[in-house]
Amino acid sequence: MEFILQPWPWYVSGPLIAMVMLLLIYFGRTFGMSSNLRTLCTIGGAGKYSDFFRFDWKAQRWNLTVVLGAIIGGFVATQFLSDNSVIALSAETISDLGKFGFTSIGESLLPAEIYGWDNVLSIKGLSILIVGGFLVGFGTRYAGGCTSGHAITGLSNLQLPSLIAVIGFFIGGLIMTHFILPLIF
Repeated sequence: MEFILQPWPWYVSGPLIAMVMLLLIYFGRTFGMSSNLRTLCTIGGAGKYSDFFRFDWKAQRWNLTVVLGAIIGGFVATQFLSDNSVIALSAETISDLGKFGFTSIGESLLPAEIYGWDNVLSIKGLSILIVGGFLVGFGTRYAGGCTSGHAITGLSNLQLPSLIAVIGFFIGGLIMTHFILPLIF
């Protein structure tokens, strides 16, 4: 039982992800979380307003099942299979983020300085969440998929657009970390 409570090493989780990707390729499926937003909008009737949402959403039911499984799995993992150990971050990262005012780095998955109710209910905190959410949504549609879709599915299928997208994600992360984050905090 102790093994399942610890974070799994790369040599366990990596092959498991590869096995899932091989099964998806075998069954002619592609994996991606962001495409489910399109499916949910279609189910909600967005096809009345945009051709983008007019497609056979029933063909994507299996992907909605993946989302449901991820939600249930995440709940089970955090509630029953977690040993509540701290996140392994380098001392330099903790020090750097501490300079921006983050006090609970490494103690929580969701920093209170961003996701705490005091921050969420402030103008600055709400603005960060709304603008950040919009940029993630816009970027996902503009790139034709999210990080999981491109980095896991696209790269495993040897798609050049996914390689370009992943390089763009990395560059964007560096720009955010070194130039934009210091301006925000």
